Amino acid sequence: MTQSTSNLTNTNTEVREITLTRPDDWHIHLRDGEALPTTVAHAATSFNRIICMPNLVPPVVNVKDAIAYRSRILQVLEQVDIKSDYKTSFNPRMTLYLTDTTSADDIKQAAESGIVQAVKLYPAGATTNSADGVTNLSARTDVFDAMQKYGLPLLIHGEVTETHVDIFDREKQFIDTTLTHMVKQFPELKIVVEHITTGDAADFVLSQSERVAATITPQHLLFNRNHLLVGGIKPHFYCLPILKRRQHQEVLLDVATSGNPKFFLGTDSAPHATHAKENACGCAGCYSAPIALPLYATAFDSVGKIERLEGFASQFGAKFYGLPINKEKVTLVNRPMQIPTSYSYMQQQDVTPLMAGDTLPWSFK
Repeated sequence: MTQSTSNLTNTNTEVREITLTRPDDWHIHLRDGEALPTTVAHAATSFNRIICMPNLVPPVVNVKDAIAYRSRILQVLEQVDIKSDYKTSFNPRMTLYLTDTTSADDIKQAAESGIVQAVKLYPAGATTNSADGVTNLSARTDVFDAMQKYGLPLLIHGEVTETHVDIFDREKQFIDTTLTHMVKQFPELKIVVEHITTGDAADFVLSQSERVAATITPQHLLFNRNHLLVGGIKPHFYCLPILKRRQHQEVLLDVATSGNPKFFLGTDSAPHATHAKENACGCAGCYSAPIALPLYATAFDSVGKIERLEGFASQFGAKFYGLPINKEKVTLVNRPMQIPTSYSYMQQQDVTPLMAGDTLPWSFK
């Protein structure tokens, strides 16, 4: 167990404060183009480092693409109205989208680039903009060998995509049929099983070496499939992998708050314009970037483990990636915060955040 160094205090009025090392987000979607002014401002206000997902249109498939995407992000960063120290500390880290044509040389260049942090595996058709994902993993042996050689982690959206497999079983089946064999075949490969949603995934990560870790989102800690489906379908709770049963949610809360460094923060914050979510075929993804830390604090405090938040949010991910711990601090206070009903997004549109209009018990000081 890693002992948190967070400073948790009680005031005379019973209002608690907790001061944390400023967190990083090891899984976020910024999108591109007109989306960036909103997503970059929110991400830079909330986090120091972020790992940017590559499933753009077209996707980020090589170092040239990654450099260009990062440049667009930093250009927007200079234009948004946020505190100057947020701009100074913000460090977007890039990923390459693993495709059927990714080469070992692409991996070598990525490892040497200084800006590419990892490679992302989307099984083709698994989620938003994943049509270019890998269709035959067994044909990517040279790429995985190169990733082992150069120490470049593989970030995995861990679901099978066969249409006959029940959507609530797709993560478990991926673990059983694919991931178990992958870690045996490539024992030196660093792997992050992203946005895990089941006890099966948590147990798998716990059973592996320190080279295998996982990110957990705020929605999978706070909610289960009843929140999505009971009383009518709630489109802003719809994400992939989909919310699971309550017992899976409870396991995720247990491992996230355990102090085990294999589990760390990755919001999977994914913006979609409100009209695209509230649709007969609504997009998958929850937008949480501007409120992520109060969401996580609410989840941790719900099981009496708020003192474990700093390790999960600010330390374990950096250590897994071999990066220094941030020096900046952020303070949360146990005072109510009402989440906005929407944020402006793209041209004359808006994006609805997770828990829009609801009140959280924790807020930024």
